[in-house]
Amino acid sequence: MRAESFGSDDGGYGAEPPRPTGLLDVLSVAAVVVDAKGRIVFWTPQAEDLFGYTSEEALGTYAARLFIHPEHLPAVAKLFAEVLETGRSWAGAFPIRHKDGSTRLTEFRNMRLLDDLGDVYALGIAADHSLLQRVETDLALCERLINQSPIGIALLDPDLHYLLVNPALERIDATPAEDHVGRQLRETLHLPDIDTIESALHQVLATGTPLLDQYHVGRPPADPEHEHAWSLSFYRLDDSSGRVLGAAISFVDVTERHRAAAEADRARRRLALVADASTRVGTTLEVEQTARELADIAAPELADVVAVDVLDSALACRRMRKPDDGPELFRALALKAAYPSVALRAADPPGDLAAYDGDRLVTLCVHTARPVLVRHVGEHDLWRIARDDEATSLLARAGVHSYLAVPLIAHGEVLGALDLKRTRNPVPFDQDDVVLAGELASRAAVAIDNARWFQSVRNTALTLQRSLLPDHPPHHTGLELASRYQPAQATSEVGGDWYDVIPLADDRTALVVGDVMGNGIDAAATMGRLRTATCAYADLDLDPGAVLQHLDKITCDLEHYIVTCLYAVYDPRTRQCHIANAGHMPPALTRPGHAPELLELPAGAPLGVGGIPFGATTVDLGPGDLLVLYTDGLVETRLHPIDERLNVLLGFLDEPHRPLEETCDLLLYGLRHPDDHDDVALLVARVL
Repeated sequence: MRAESFGSDDGGYGAEPPRPTGLLDVLSVAAVVVDAKGRIVFWTPQAEDLFGYTSEEALGTYAARLFIHPEHLPAVAKLFAEVLETGRSWAGAFPIRHKDGSTRLTEFRNMRLLDDLGDVYALGIAADHSLLQRVETDLALCERLINQSPIGIALLDPDLHYLLVNPALERIDATPAEDHVGRQLRETLHLPDIDTIESALHQVLATGTPLLDQYHVGRPPADPEHEHAWSLSFYRLDDSSGRVLGAAISFVDVTERHRAAAEADRARRRLALVADASTRVGTTLEVEQTARELADIAAPELADVVAVDVLDSALACRRMRKPDDGPELFRALALKAAYPSVALRAADPPGDLAAYDGDRLVTLCVHTARPVLVRHVGEHDLWRIARDDEATSLLARAGVHSYLAVPLIAHGEVLGALDLKRTRNPVPFDQDDVVLAGELASRAAVAIDNARWFQSVRNTALTLQRSLLPDHPPHHTGLELASRYQPAQATSEVGGDWYDVIPLADDRTALVVGDVMGNGIDAAATMGRLRTATCAYADLDLDPGAVLQHLDKITCDLEHYIVTCLYAVYDPRTRQCHIANAGHMPPALTRPGHAPELLELPAGAPLGVGGIPFGATTVDLGPGDLLVLYTDGLVETRLHPIDERLNVLLGFLDEPHRPLEETCDLLLYGLRHPDDHDDVALLVARVL
């Protein structure tokens, strides 16, 4: 019978010999059949390769004489007879004689054959012993390598069904090896990005290009509470003829490296957060703004919901009483959530005042001056976090599962607490979070402490300042008056700006605007002394220049103070205004039908320089004329030339018939910026 090969596309016979496709081809297994007399009746091409004899040389020849050494003939004859008589097969290695005269150890498998006539034959299957031994060794090594490797290994068919897995992979996905075989990859490999893995395997099967060190993270069934990481590599498996057998996956556990990298990254982010807090928290001397800055830093990096609450006694700069088990009154200053959450409704809105009983965790935090950590919040913990039953229910709906309160301590005094909650972030607070929150709270507490004392001093100075200024100007003959005092919004303390309206004899009125160079309570007190002195000298019916001369002497006796002042006296009978200037900004004048202008007055020296006379300038005023006196805080800025700002001032005075109160508001809001660093005193007079 002739062997035929079907190799062409059109179904014709291919002349090309078949390519090796399996283990038998690798071993080149030979088959030899001898009859009962020992003559060779079948001889395969592999036998020719193994023994060196062609079929023409071998067929019909006695096998024993052809390739058995004479000294081995008795043993071979005995084995041959036993196989034919008993039918028992024989296996073993035996030295044979090659045609080239060499002796080669050959592995044999001998068995009896019967044909349909009852004739007996012996079949010998043979292979080179050294080649077989090498293949067996390779297979054994591969099996040991796979089974004993700490690296998970899986072999898959082209459709990604398991063919084989090793014990290491069994441990990774907690599935026995026999339960893998025949199943799809995604049925046992529980990784969140399994679609990506399958796509990568299809790519490898299509291209033959391996994909190495693909990083994947998940929670294996064997350890669902912790995150693990693996480095996966994908290879295509081809046989010796290039036929695709499937793919192999190796799993290298890199969990420790992953955790170390994650911890290092976490430490870097925490250091960056602390560094960020050093520049972003405490940028102003405002308690509320500092609290908001702290909340903005903490959410979402540290917590999902952040609240900053300060003791009401601390805001009032009253020393906190000795801690007890009683309730505490908190002022909510800031509230921030990383995303919309009903937990916001459970917190106190900024500005609200709320009392928390002594058994609440935030109260415990300020009483003990220690952090309060609840890693896993249970139902019984929520009521100790919330202010009431409704808030407790809202926190439960929001999914609050971890809580941390850290005291705000500055200079040994507890000011309040930083309140942190986690809802969407699944990781509970730990001791590292306590340290980080404590660092943020410590920095913010110092800024809040500085801000509250500044605000206390500023409020005191502002109260003093306002108490020294006149009330709403009363009616004065021939004049309509309006005034404003606005403290600086961004300065560290209030200044010494003032205005005054002083009734004089014969229905005359003195109009005064001044500015003490400096700020704080001392400047306000100096302003009060000068205002009192101005009123006293005005009662003496002195010329405006003489009044400034006397004020100059008083100012010289005050240490480290320079004062600018504008003193004007209006006489309704003559409709004349006599004005003296001591280094002050020029007043603005608006006449109906004319463009606004700055009065040209001798600038004069500031009060306190000493020894310089002051002269007065007379200005004629008519009905409807508007005179605007102001301090430099209205027009001076750090970014614009003074001439440009004065022109802007005049631009706001284009309507002399505008109500005076509106004029004051227009000037303040049109010229002032929230961050201006100087006070403003403004006095507007219209001739009736």
